[in-house]
Amino acid sequence: MADSPRERKVARPPDFTQLIDLASEFVGGKVSRVLMIHSSFFKEHEYTEFGKWMDGWQTRRKRIPGHDWCVVQLGIQGVIRGFDVDTSYFTGDHAPRVSIQAANFEEDKQPEIPQREVRTGAAATPEEFEAISELKSDDWSCLVPMTELTPGNPASSHNYFPVTSQQRWSHVRLNIFPDGGIARLRVYGTGQKDWTAGDPKEPLDLVTIAYGGACVGFSNAHFGHPNNIIGVGTAKSMADGWETARRLDRPPILENDENGILLVPGCEWAVFRLAHPGVITQIEIDTKYFKGNSPETCKVDGCILTAQEEEDMVRQKWDLPGHKWKPLLPVTKLKPDEMHVLDSLTPELQDVITHAKFTITPDGGVSRLRLKGFPSSICLLRPREKPMMRFSVKAGFRANL
Repeated sequence: MADSPRERKVARPPDFTQLIDLASEFVGGKVSRVLMIHSSFFKEHEYTEFGKWMDGWQTRRKRIPGHDWCVVQLGIQGVIRGFDVDTSYFTGDHAPRVSIQAANFEEDKQPEIPQREVRTGAAATPEEFEAISELKSDDWSCLVPMTELTPGNPASSHNYFPVTSQQRWSHVRLNIFPDGGIARLRVYGTGQKDWTAGDPKEPLDLVTIAYGGACVGFSNAHFGHPNNIIGVGTAKSMADGWETARRLDRPPILENDENGILLVPGCEWAVFRLAHPGVITQIEIDTKYFKGNSPETCKVDGCILTAQEEEDMVRQKWDLPGHKWKPLLPVTKLKPDEMHVLDSLTPELQDVITHAKFTITPDGGVSRLRLKGFPSSICLLRPREKPMMRFSVKAGFRANL
């Protein structure tokens, strides 16, 4: 159970807000406008037949016993590190109190949750209540006890709740007491996969956020965070990718070298912690939607770091000695708006890695990066089409990477 925060007004958002939103519509979260990726907004003079138009979830003024609630299916099952219950613009009608519960249903035992139709001004139907009662959500674990919320004023609309539970969760239940409005619910955490399940002969994307991969450092994210490129599914737009600003050290007139590669002095990079240490055998780089702003070239390098070494590198802004990085993909030209499927050099290197560095030159945008391979604990079970490989992991790496 999470401890209730003593101080509600913070100078800056807590660190857990740098993690992914497990409930976001972009990763498949299911319920209502409270899960939308963009910030809430306000239409001052717009009304509907039910009252003031508000961007979020607002219930009717309750005139019967009980309180209001909704059940959210997370787009990514994982460990929850914290919540943000945002009451932006709900100043005279915000939900005065909230609690949050959670449950975990295994992937092959996901319950059938009826999709709620968009019916503004109406409660759930008896049939919907009956169907949802099968979940027994009243009895789910409590991650946030009943706590007062602040109204939606600009300086105090974000209500942050850290979570200490280490369990994996697939669903959350948001309770408001007794009624009112909430603009956004953010469920911050990391994806988590059962690595013993599935076919050990099939390669997996070891960097995806769905399994627990994460960006742990980058040089520039002017138009989009690198976490976007390890997101779920294909990109939905250019906004669902990683795009950097144009480098200001570009020469006034660009020239190629003898191999047709642009001669530019700088590059941009992002470092990712894999969801599980493993061997990368195939790399997919998708520049979908980036038609006039894709990078000229890219390369991928890998290394193995302990948890302490990662923390040291974060403090040093990833100024890692060159000998630590080993090439997974050499400098490779990229085409705009195209999927690139490339073989990794890993079989020749014979190394397990825990971290990967994706470098683009000189700048630009990428929609998706997939590093497919085999977790170190099961990779020896794959077909031996190539010479037997040596796998070694330094003592001290985090088993739950």
